[in-house]
Amino acid sequence: MFALDRALAQDIVDRAMAILPHNVNVMDYLGIIIGSGDAQRLSSCHAGAQQVLATRQVVEIDAGAASRLGGVKPGVNLPLMLDHQLVGVLGITGDPEQVRVYGELVKMTAEMLMEQRRQQADLQWRQQRSDELLARLLWGDCPDSLAEEARQLGLQPQLPRQALLLQASEPLSMEHPLIARLRARCPDSWCILRGPDLVFWCRPSQRGLADLQWLEQGWPLLRIGVAEPAQDLAELRQCCAALRDLIDYAAQRCPAQRLLSLHELRLPVLFWRHRDDWLARDIAAPMRPLHEHPQLLETLDRWLQHSGESQVCAEALGIHRNSLRYRLEKIAELTGCDPYRTADLLQLYLGRQVQGMCK
Repeated sequence: MFALDRALAQDIVDRAMAILPHNVNVMDYLGIIIGSGDAQRLSSCHAGAQQVLATRQVVEIDAGAASRLGGVKPGVNLPLMLDHQLVGVLGITGDPEQVRVYGELVKMTAEMLMEQRRQQADLQWRQQRSDELLARLLWGDCPDSLAEEARQLGLQPQLPRQALLLQASEPLSMEHPLIARLRARCPDSWCILRGPDLVFWCRPSQRGLADLQWLEQGWPLLRIGVAEPAQDLAELRQCCAALRDLIDYAAQRCPAQRLLSLHELRLPVLFWRHRDDWLARDIAAPMRPLHEHPQLLETLDRWLQHSGESQVCAEALGIHRNSLRYRLEKIAELTGCDPYRTADLLQLYLGRQVQGMCK
């Protein structure tokens, strides 16, 4: 139920008295004055308001009635209604014959202000509840009841969405201009803070990486991770978890890269997630002898980059094909993996990806 508080009551009084040459009082549902042009009357009981609360009717008090009641001033007292509920009383001090004409106008203004305040409170509650729901929807088990509540709040959890994870160089809040820009860019998108510098942006339509150019200019962002579109909530949760791994991986392995595609880096990110597993350490083992041979590491990187095309690889390295063959043979000798054999080449590729990740 809406509660008429002192701040709103005083706001009503101040607005009314800016145009009326009479004192105005606002009383709560108990008849206590909570807003007034006469500060000495605040927190006192208003007899006229109590009559209004009892009868739900306008109560006028003339000079004669005021003298009989004692401690009461002449004036007009009107019920303040919101959704057909009596929530307070508005009083205008003065001869009823003079102030009656102002009563309905000031009452209408007061009720409009109350409705505006109620709508603001509702919007604030809906936004807060929406943020809480989104956090639950994207992490952990989510009961069907929460998804249904999200639909009722207009969050459209049934839509396919593309998740992006933005890492900022400064603390973020839901009031940060970046969050407002994300929401304005795509009104049906979700923005969920995860820590002081991370925000998930889940937009309901897939767009190319070129569409993110505006994010790379003028915003305090270190990294932007982009996942493939997810068809449902379960898949979206997996995308968000993978984006966290992507950002962690990029911070350690490619800190200068700002725009990161999970699709392009899914294999190294997969190994990053399992970098402490003993199987991952075993995969990286053949690479250890090459740590002291930067030239061979560069040769292997070029070989992998050019898919084993000898002539193209040799030209990229600026060496003769025979020199390339010698280096590849040296790599096979040190690692036990022949770069000309598919299975061994895969081992070298995975080992190169995992290299430096494992403890």
